Amino acid sequence: MIQHMQSMNRRTFLAASAGLAAAPVLAHDGIHSVFNGVLIGAQSYSFRDREIGAAIEGMKDVGIGECEMWMGHMEKGKGGRQGAAREDLRKWRMSVDLAEFEKVGGMFAHAGIEIFAYNYSFRDDFTDGEIERGFEMAKALGAKCITASSNVTTAMRIDKFAKKAKMQVGVHNHSRIRPNEFATPEDFDKARKGTSNIAINLDIGHFVAAGFDPVDYITQHHDDIVTLHLKDRKENQGENTVFGMGDTPIIEVLHLLRENKYKIPANIEYEYKGEDTLAEVRKCFQYCKTALEM
Repeated sequence: MIQHMQSMNRRTFLAASAGLAAAPVLAHDGIHSVFNGVLIGAQSYSFRDREIGAAIEGMKDVGIGECEMWMGHMEKGKGGRQGAAREDLRKWRMSVDLAEFEKVGGMFAHAGIEIFAYNYSFRDDFTDGEIERGFEMAKALGAKCITASSNVTTAMRIDKFAKKAKMQVGVHNHSRIRPNEFATPEDFDKARKGTSNIAINLDIGHFVAAGFDPVDYITQHHDDIVTLHLKDRKENQGENTVFGMGDTPIIEVLHLLRENKYKIPANIEYEYKGEDTLAEVRKCFQYCKTALEM
């Protein structure tokens, strides 16, 4: 079992975290959610229960100044993954006016929140046009890179368009260990072999659930990681939990970023079963802030 929070009793830590006031929002140049050198942001999937405008307001209310934007916030109701719905989604992606993305990017900017990455999950069934379109969408939003829950075999195709767009793509891991999916260090190695713009979007909770140590992996591969997803999960394909109640070494990861000055955005991805979304994301945010002040 991965041991964490050795320097502080778990209950003491959680009590301190719950008692903190909301992080300060600075008026100049947007919201500053950097604590002791570590940028704490959010995957907008955390706010999947609301439309993008309300999600932005939620991030602003919590004090989150950086976002990895989930493609579902742009694609909701536009189609699906199979059959005729899949073709509808493809047609929408290829025909949508990029001004819609520019408008959303402007909403984030007005709220003082940076869109660091657009989460656009390339899969093997994507046409080349759909792959290239993802980079156009990301640029219209103002994102610096793309993250993707992709297939390992898609990486070489993605890389061609990533190089053309001069953007990195961080491939995202889940805990399921299956052929052609990302879960293990070896999966990352296979995808990155022979490519130049394929990087890593490491989900530390899923990594632990799959049996791997994120602290060790980040130490060895920090230069290859564009973003982190912060969540807590139990080992052995265990469930998502409230931050601090699982086996994921969130505190140690944040300390690693702080002490080594790794400039990797650490994005909260709220997935456990909680009550009010805004309240739960705030708890996650305060947990991280407390950890970085230890």
